Amino acid sequence: MYRILFVCHGNICRSPMAESVFSYIIDRAGYGGQVEIASAAAHTDALGCSPHRGTVDILRRKGIPLIPHTARLMTAEDGDRFDLLIGMDQWNVEDMRDIVGKKNAAKVRLFLDFSPRPRPIADPWYTGNFDDTYRDILEACGGLLNYLQSVGIVH
Repeated sequence: MYRILFVCHGNICRSPMAESVFSYIIDRAGYGGQVEIASAAAHTDALGCSPHRGTVDILRRKGIPLIPHTARLMTAEDGDRFDLLIGMDQWNVEDMRDIVGKKNAAKVRLFLDFSPRPRPIADPWYTGNFDDTYRDILEACGGLLNYLQSVGIVH
């Protein structure tokens, strides 16, 4: 089983959206039993909270089930447990590398680095634009799935 952890600042907007969208894509592609997907926060701002209503709304509009979720903090142990640690922006990536330390820092990647147009995914907590965030996450999910297929992780 290959394990992927999506991380954003508070684990209520981007990372639970990515967890839900990628879980949906993986299941529809028939790879559900091959990949474990979870999400976490890089900071303590929203621990214990449910996903933001903007994330809930856009997933509902797109017909994608929201993974049951309560915001939790990423831990150093996540670096050992997960095979791939994906941050939404460069601040997340830097925080994640600090959390997991040198031993697992190479597992940390920027999500849209899997797409043809690498860039950060803007935080809709600040922008208010959950549609743009969804489009970026969907693009990144497609690139991530292609990557997993190309290296033989899913088949």
